[in-house]
Amino acid sequence: MSSRDMQYLYKETRLDLEPASASSVVQLRIAPQSTANRLSSALRSSISGKGVGEDESAWQGKHLATASSIFDRKHHGSPRSILWRVLENGTVLSLQAADICKKQKEADANLVLHIRFSSPIRPSCIGFADPEDHDALYVFVIDQGNQLHSLAFRPDVFRKRTAVEGLGDFCKSYSPPGFGFKHPHRLVAVSPNQLIVTMHDGGILRFDKNRSHDANGGNLWKETIYNVAGWGQSLRGLVPFQRNPTIKYDKINMELTAAVSTAVTNMGHEETSFLFTICLDHRMRVWDVQSGQILYTGDILDLGRDPQDVGKWKIEPTQQNLIRILDRGRGQCLVVTFSPIGAGEFKFWQVKANDQGSVHVADMFPHDKLVPPSPSGSSDIWTMADFAVAEHDHGPQLWIIWKANIIHRVQTLQIFPRNDTGPFADGWRSVFADNTVPTAQVSGPCDPADSTEKWLELIFFPGRFSKATIDTAFAMYQKGLGTPKDASAKGTKSIAEAICSVLGSTSTLERNSAGGMDYEQFRSTSETQWRRFYRLLVELEKQRGEALSLVLDVGTGMIWVVCSDCSAAIRQSSNLDRVCHNIQSPDKDDEDVASLVSAGLNFIGNFSDNMLQLSKAALQAELFEDSAKPDDERIQQFFDKAGFWRQITDQDCAEVVDALGPNFRIVTARLYEDLLDLFSTPGEPNGHELEHPFTHFGRKIALRAVQETAELHWQILFSQLLLLVHMELEIENEDEALHSRLDLGRVYRQLVAALRRLELIKWLVKTQISVPAPKADRIGSGSFSPSLSKRPSDEGHTITAFEGIVGHLLGPTDPEHLLLAITEVAVDVCAPESPTELVPYLQQCWLLKQDRPDLALELGPFSGQDPFSTYIQGRVFLSLRDYDAATIYFEKASLGLSISVKNLERHSSSLLDDTEWNLLNSGLPNYYSHIVNLFDRQKAHSFVARFARIALQFAHAPGHDGAAVRTELQSRLFSAATAIAHYDVAHSTLLSMSDEVLQHSYLRRLIEKMSETGQNAELVSLPFSGLQNKVDDILLEKCRGVRDVINDTPYHQILYAWRIAHNDYRGGAAILLDRLQKLRAIGEADKLGGDDSLDTQVTRQYLLLINALSCVTSKEAYILEDMPPEEDGEQGGGDKEDDGKLEELARALDEDQTAVSSRDEDKVLKEAMKKFSRAYVEQAEPRRIVTLPDLRKQYQQELDRIVAIQNNQFGFAADDDVVMNFA
Repeated sequence: MSSRDMQYLYKETRLDLEPASASSVVQLRIAPQSTANRLSSALRSSISGKGVGEDESAWQGKHLATASSIFDRKHHGSPRSILWRVLENGTVLSLQAADICKKQKEADANLVLHIRFSSPIRPSCIGFADPEDHDALYVFVIDQGNQLHSLAFRPDVFRKRTAVEGLGDFCKSYSPPGFGFKHPHRLVAVSPNQLIVTMHDGGILRFDKNRSHDANGGNLWKETIYNVAGWGQSLRGLVPFQRNPTIKYDKINMELTAAVSTAVTNMGHEETSFLFTICLDHRMRVWDVQSGQILYTGDILDLGRDPQDVGKWKIEPTQQNLIRILDRGRGQCLVVTFSPIGAGEFKFWQVKANDQGSVHVADMFPHDKLVPPSPSGSSDIWTMADFAVAEHDHGPQLWIIWKANIIHRVQTLQIFPRNDTGPFADGWRSVFADNTVPTAQVSGPCDPADSTEKWLELIFFPGRFSKATIDTAFAMYQKGLGTPKDASAKGTKSIAEAICSVLGSTSTLERNSAGGMDYEQFRSTSETQWRRFYRLLVELEKQRGEALSLVLDVGTGMIWVVCSDCSAAIRQSSNLDRVCHNIQSPDKDDEDVASLVSAGLNFIGNFSDNMLQLSKAALQAELFEDSAKPDDERIQQFFDKAGFWRQITDQDCAEVVDALGPNFRIVTARLYEDLLDLFSTPGEPNGHELEHPFTHFGRKIALRAVQETAELHWQILFSQLLLLVHMELEIENEDEALHSRLDLGRVYRQLVAALRRLELIKWLVKTQISVPAPKADRIGSGSFSPSLSKRPSDEGHTITAFEGIVGHLLGPTDPEHLLLAITEVAVDVCAPESPTELVPYLQQCWLLKQDRPDLALELGPFSGQDPFSTYIQGRVFLSLRDYDAATIYFEKASLGLSISVKNLERHSSSLLDDTEWNLLNSGLPNYYSHIVNLFDRQKAHSFVARFARIALQFAHAPGHDGAAVRTELQSRLFSAATAIAHYDVAHSTLLSMSDEVLQHSYLRRLIEKMSETGQNAELVSLPFSGLQNKVDDILLEKCRGVRDVINDTPYHQILYAWRIAHNDYRGGAAILLDRLQKLRAIGEADKLGGDDSLDTQVTRQYLLLINALSCVTSKEAYILEDMPPEEDGEQGGGDKEDDGKLEELARALDEDQTAVSSRDEDKVLKEAMKKFSRAYVEQAEPRRIVTLPDLRKQYQQELDRIVAIQNNQFGFAADDDVVMNFA
């Protein structure tokens, strides 16, 4: 029976072994042994070069393992499973954790250790041990130099870089004297303190750890040699022409008693262990490890052989997977052996051991032969490479893996020892491995995406190709083109950009025979180049999938196929998987469902690429556009848009009828119910708290399982949707139509709803995003090189949106049965009625938190219509700086997010903090205040002003008590209006402020901003009701602070204009006089300002002064001027007293605005003099009165001085008529 006749009950899920990030790889270098017999270790962190292309041989040595497997620790966990690989021509041993799940509080073990040896290691001489008394991992390695290396690791080395730094002398080496005249072939670790090495001559070398080694400085190990025969027989084998028959392997003549495959067990006895060996002479030997005695010797097929017929029963030395042991309690075990002779045969042995050191070996099934069927029915091509045995209540389960070059197939057999029809009567089952190579669809005129975009999506799909594989294929492609690497346009571009650049350069757009652009030829040439590059990728990928071992995890029931550069987890098929993968030979209960599924897949299998694109485009509209049309109209509309009826032939229709019967008679409502039931798991949803979440390694498996499941579900549902529409519109007779026997609209809606969820899942599992690396993985956390910590590009790693958003919510319900648990998780995620909620707005929140609004926008079609989803849409457009679109969504969500909600669940992936949540569902003012804050962060001042004004309208509504909210909104509205030069809005906001301190502060800011931006006319025109005196005071203060009145902000002119606009002519003149004095102080009196020889800054200032005072009555045409210090010192005390009185009078006239008639002037002046006389007498700075005639006189003197200077009339004595005042 070949595998084609077997049922597929399991399937492989393949995952890459690439580290989570480049910084998570740690190199441990073991230096050569020194003359002092001490080993020094060097630690360093390794950052693999990015985008550095390698040739194929270099890539094979660096990334393809020559030996690999998984070691499962028995006594301790976290990490419990260790994946080991031999890389770089045997010089590197790679170790990484391979646990699928963990306990709730445990940290992930993401670090990968690369242990580099000075001499290549022997792949068959690697052993692992797990001590029972303390949590550690021991690794034992024998290299080609016959050095025995003992490495000890604490579990933290796989989690924290600091633990790696503290390893110290983690490796101890030993040169066994026994290797001087014997050659090691296999190594078995019995315990951390005891090793067994099988030798080329059939003997074994036992190593017992010398516990006094550290104290006395002696040898690390104590050696004991045991031979199959006595010493005499062993020594005769060394004499030429006296040797027994041998087999030459790796330049060594191996005795037929040499062991090629070994296994060790203690069968519950603490005082000893038993070593089972399969030898080159086709015999099994059982050794007592403690005494070195052989307790049993027998043929592995329990055959009576002719002693002279040696050549027929020789086993090749390369065989190493010929025996497996299952412990079955104290004193007994099950041993399974495989004979590779001929077609190959398995034997099951029941072994019992007593306390006296004897064993009894018996054939469990002496009358039954178990010859595994090869995948193609011929054992000439396929070779049984490895096997594993799992224990179940009803009997053992055998797993085997076949290899043909780099292709492998996995089969399994459940054995029933008490079955009446025979222990092997249940039949073999096969594991489905999807080895089809996906290709990009040809871009047609109806396809919005070009071929480049499709190929990039195909190549960079998560988990399909490793980065190193893509780099190597790209380097090989460039070499084929003859493009030098330094001219490859790689530079600082990403690998995707570099590929597009190089492949794009191979195609040119030319003209056709008609003179137009030949786009079809350009598309064809580009497609050819992409396919050529893709073939290189596929060929490299095949090498990565070469199986090296088959591993059973007894604790979890997990089956692994460990390959050269990947691992394949074998999981149980779902109900739908069983139907699809066994569609040619379904179970009797699934025959109708299988016919329906087969008919749908075959129906769309005849579509062209263009027709599929049209159908998918019509589906997109159906998925994301809400329609109020009846079901029959929706179906007809979808049928018209898809247009697949144009390419359906009579043969296609006949095939559907052949599969489903005339008039599709087997299609019923019950059949569709059975079909949709296949898309969900029969188990109950996981409602309790997640106790065993996936590790990073487990999330990668779950991701791949979800990717496979989602793709399969989508293909079937899509085909069923098209088939349903076709069947409904194919029958014209109403009595026989499909809608006459089932609720067609309900089925149609169910299919569309399921496809909508799958579209979201497919987007999540293919969209990649870079996130910060875990803290323990970062270079800065325990970095070995200071320079490495300065490379921020290495601090992150790429994950899918599914891992980031949903990954932490997933985990197996039963960690001891992972074969089924992983499948249940994948089906639960993809099921239409899934317990795992995929809320689009939460996914958008997470993406916004990761600063990827572009990806969050792609989830817009999946978003709901509830207020919070609408609000999140606004946040997306806000982050994209599309403020108009954000405004629309924010206003649409305003009413729903302003109403109070009881027991509101606050879930936003940490996008909103508690302060922001408190502003939602607490009234429109608070909601709009929150929106104002959002726009303010983006510096979108015009939108801040807009929403602040809206919020203030509701904040002033009756019954709303929110003074703090109003103050905050007024503050933001004022700031925004000032920033966008809407000074009228800022002015009105300023007047509405009730906080005087805040109002005065913002008044000063407004005056400064308008003055500095030259908005003087608008400043003067603003009324500032009730604030005019404060405006005058602020401007006066600014004027006093000005030193350079020419180049600084013209506060003097502004204050002059302000006072003149408010009819304060004397005040305007006073500030002009201050500016006049400062002009003289900076030497502007002699600088001409125009064609007029008498036009200077000072003269113009005099004219303004005179004009200002000419606008008042003669009695009021004066101003007060601060006296310069030197003039003040020359005056007497009496003059000061008189001047003080005059200043009181002038101040009274200036400030008192109640004097409106001449007859009241005397009374007002008298009262003012009494009121201010004492205060002005005490003033420190003296002042003097300057009248209009004084100013005219000074103006004339200034003109005379200018004329005298121009006429070169200078006086040099105090009594000269013309004196030049240089002061």
